[in-house]
Amino acid sequence: MVYAACLFLAAAVFFGVAAAIYRGHTDLIHSCHRAHVGEAERRDYGRSFSRGLFVLAASQALSAAAALLGETALAVAVSVGILFVGMAVSFIIIAGVQKKYNGGFW
Repeated sequence: MVYAACLFLAAAVFFGVAAAIYRGHTDLIHSCHRAHVGEAERRDYGRSFSRGLFVLAASQALSAAAALLGETALAVAVSVGILFVGMAVSFIIIAGVQKKYNGGFW
């Protein structure tokens, strides 16, 4: 139950940050990750970057919901599996955005 509550809280935080970035607050992204992004591309960069964070927030919420199903080995495996797959997809999205707009991660 505590695991699910923590994940729901983390999902809410990530969703809030992703929404702010999507609306144009790209200053929430560390400066080294947006160093080579042109001013004209900031809006598109922020929207693309936030999609990765939305995926992460959704995977955390789904993992928390799966954790509420019980404490059996299957429920735990499904919950952790959802979280790891979501994190991997999120990382792939953000890495692609970084390569496209920033020329690389740094």
